[in-house]
Amino acid sequence: MSIMAGTDAERPQVGVSSCLLGALVRFNGGHKRSGFLTDDLGRYVDWVPYCPEIEVGLGTPREPIRLTSDHRLVNRGGTADHTPAMAALPLPLPLAVDGYVFKAKSPSCGIWGIPRYRDDGQASGATGPGLYAGRVMTRFPLLAVEDEGRLNDLGLREAFAERVFAAARLRAVLSGNWEPADLVAFHARHKLQLLAHDPSRCRSAGRLVAAAGAVPSAESGAAYRELFLAALAQRATRGRNANALQHAYSRIGRSLSPPLRTDLVVRIDAYRCGEVPLSVAVALLAHYASGGQLPWLAGQTYLAPFPAGLRLGMLSEPCPPAQGARPAPAELVGGVDDSPAVKGPGCGERLVDHPHGTESTTTSAAAASDGYPAVAPIVSASAESAARSRLKLAVMWWPARASRQARLREVAGQQPAARQAGNRAPAPAAGPASGLLARA
Repeated sequence: MSIMAGTDAERPQVGVSSCLLGALVRFNGGHKRSGFLTDDLGRYVDWVPYCPEIEVGLGTPREPIRLTSDHRLVNRGGTADHTPAMAALPLPLPLAVDGYVFKAKSPSCGIWGIPRYRDDGQASGATGPGLYAGRVMTRFPLLAVEDEGRLNDLGLREAFAERVFAAARLRAVLSGNWEPADLVAFHARHKLQLLAHDPSRCRSAGRLVAAAGAVPSAESGAAYRELFLAALAQRATRGRNANALQHAYSRIGRSLSPPLRTDLVVRIDAYRCGEVPLSVAVALLAHYASGGQLPWLAGQTYLAPFPAGLRLGMLSEPCPPAQGARPAPAELVGGVDDSPAVKGPGCGERLVDHPHGTESTTTSAAAASDGYPAVAPIVSASAESAARSRLKLAVMWWPARASRQARLREVAGQQPAARQAGNRAPAPAAGPASGLLARA
């Protein structure tokens, strides 16, 4: 069994400013064609182009327009007010688009930082979204929205792609004559992906799915859609990714041979402590899933959140939010990491594409007996020993949150100042077992 890929029904429908696809609709009669949108992303999505300035009757070329301090859209000379016409434009239907790419710095389509001008033509210092883009974002606060300028950042590009393809998969389910079992299967398929973004909403969505048969399908579908999109709008952090990896281990650990199980444990713990990137553990899971013996893992969208052909790699830098781009709910670009996993330096890795076959492998007798080639060691022997020690400590003790980093430093041999001075650190308080083995 191979890792599940998307179907034609799950092909995203993405709104886009027409000029970004090469249409000659700019005020000067030109265009702002984006190579990434037309040549790369365009192979996997269906574009829904729209130019609000053309739709209100402005021709090309035309006099430039701008926004005033009192939120009116006027021409540069101040002789024409296009605000009523722009406010009357229809918005996309709720399930018509899975995301939207707007033209940056446009008074109609910009998503953030558009200056407002006083009556004397001078900038007032206030900024905000463009008039039409602002309406779309207010009406659909959970819609994945970006501009072509921000999509030059690979991290933002990956986060946008993940949300768009996930929304398309959900739309494909809810737009048909679905049964509660279909929603259960969809939620199970996205379990790891949701855990990596928002564990709390993942649990709430699970309870909703369990009760889906007791309420009207339209009501349960709308409630699940809101929870699902809000969860994916939260940034996946190192702690949440580590918890998702732990959950995967707990599901498949007993199906692996002891050497493979230990190898996966060490790599998950090494990622949690910032010693290796997320791609190491996920590539290992994808490798195990490709063997055909782990259908639950092979079906997880966490391993392939969007097409591998997009060639978007795993980054470790957090996603910077757009300045004032997105209103509530729940700070859509980020979120507080409330997961109990220990967070290493550079916390904030997000789930993106995991290309297969890119990691060098070797074969060992123990691994070959289980049907899988062993992944070549990525961490040194000392790092592996330290990881095992940390894991053993996690199983034995559950230290308080404030002392976790200090205790990890003790295990790794980085003694705190008090220990170096000859003072013996207090013994940890006993608590419930935790960590990878406890959850297995």
